[in-house]
Amino acid sequence: MGLFGKPHLKSEVYNLTPFLTLVIASLLSRFSYQMARSPVLPRFAQDLGSSPELIGLIVAASTITGIFVKLPAGALSDILGRRRMLLLGALFFAGPPFLYLLVTEPISLLLLRFLHGFATAIFSPVASAYVADLFQKGRGEKLGWFASANDVGATLGPLIGGLILFSTASYPITYLVVGGLGLLPLFMVLRLPAEERAPVPATANPGRWAEFTRGIFEVVSSRAVIIASALEAAMYVGYGAFLGFFPIYAKAIGHNDAAIGLIMGGQLATTMIGKPVGGWLSDRLGRKPMILSGLGLCALMLPLIVLGERFFALLILSCLFGLGVAIVTPATTALVADLAKAGRMGSAMGVFGTIWDTGEAAGPIMAGFLIASLSYFHGFLIISGLMALAAVIFAVTIKDPVKPSLEQAQGKPA
Repeated sequence: MGLFGKPHLKSEVYNLTPFLTLVIASLLSRFSYQMARSPVLPRFAQDLGSSPELIGLIVAASTITGIFVKLPAGALSDILGRRRMLLLGALFFAGPPFLYLLVTEPISLLLLRFLHGFATAIFSPVASAYVADLFQKGRGEKLGWFASANDVGATLGPLIGGLILFSTASYPITYLVVGGLGLLPLFMVLRLPAEERAPVPATANPGRWAEFTRGIFEVVSSRAVIIASALEAAMYVGYGAFLGFFPIYAKAIGHNDAAIGLIMGGQLATTMIGKPVGGWLSDRLGRKPMILSGLGLCALMLPLIVLGERFFALLILSCLFGLGVAIVTPATTALVADLAKAGRMGSAMGVFGTIWDTGEAAGPIMAGFLIASLSYFHGFLIISGLMALAAVIFAVTIKDPVKPSLEQAQGKPA
C-alpha cells in the first residue's frame, strides 16, 4: 500500500528498502534516546540537586510530551507526508542532546526533557504509519519486527550509556555520544524515497487546517480505534506497574541487583524475540484471538509475579509476562492500522500512541497508590482485573477485520 491509501511507490522492489531503512532508523533513534534517559538522566538530575519528586517529573517529562504531541504529529503526516514529518522528528533526535552540555540546574533539565520528548512523539507514530502503509499483507509480522528493533535500541541504550558514564565519569562526554548517535537516524530518513501523492482536485481540497482537524475528528470518533488503543494502554498499565515496582519487591525479598537484572532481562528478551512471531500469527489466526490470549496471559502473570520468591520461579513468570506483551503489541498496532480509514493512518497511529503513553504513565502511579494502601499482591491483582475488564470489553465490541480475509483466502464463505 502507498503512503496515502494507494500504491504510490514506483516499483515493488522499493517495498523492502524503505522498511529496512525505517527499522534501522528506529533502532538507532531509540538507542540514542534511551541512552540519554536511563540510567544517566536520574543520576544527572540528582547531581544537579533535584528533589526525588522533581527527578520523577524529569524522567516522565518526555512521556508527557508524547501524550500531547503524538496525535497531531500523526495527523500532520497524513497531510504533509510521512517523510517530511520523520525528518522533523529526526531533527529532535539530532539537536537537543547537545543542549545537555549547557544544563546547570534542574529546571533547565526539565524543560530540555520536554523538548527532547518531541523526538519520539513525532517519529514513533509516523514511522509506525509508514510501515503499516507499506504492507497490507503480512502487516502484523512487519510491525512486530519494527517493534523488536525499537526494543533492541531501548535495551542497548541504557547499557551503553551506563558503561560510558561509568568509564568516563563525565555527563558531557556521555551526551556528546548521544548527540552523535542521534544524527544517524536523520541520515537514514534522508535515504527514504520521495512520496508521490495523488493529486486532489482543487474543489475537493478543504485546506490543510480543515483536513487536519477532520482527520483527527474521524479517528477520535472511531469507537473501534479507541477501544483497541485503550486495550493496549490497559496492558501498559500493568507493564508500567511491573517495571516500576518489581525491582523494589525483588530487593525486599532478598534478591541482589544482578538477579533482578537477569529476571527483568528475561522479560525483555522474550518480548523482543516474540514480537515478530506474535505479529506473524496475528496475520494468520486473526488479530482478536492473539490480542485476547496475550492480554489474558499478562493479566494472569502480573499478580503471580509478586507471589513468587525463588529466582527461577520469578524468571519464568517474568518471561511469560514478556510473552504476553509480545503477543499483544504487534497485533494491536496492526489492528489499529487495519481499522484506519484511507488517508488516516497517521492520525490512527497518533491516537494509538497517545492512549498507549497515557497507560504507560498511569501504571506506576496507580501501582504506587495501591501498593501503599494494600499490598503488592492486591495492588497488582486490581490492575490485573482492570486488564481483564478491558479484554472483555474488547471481546464483545470489536470485530476482527483480518479473519474474513483469511476465510476467503481458504475458500470459505466470509
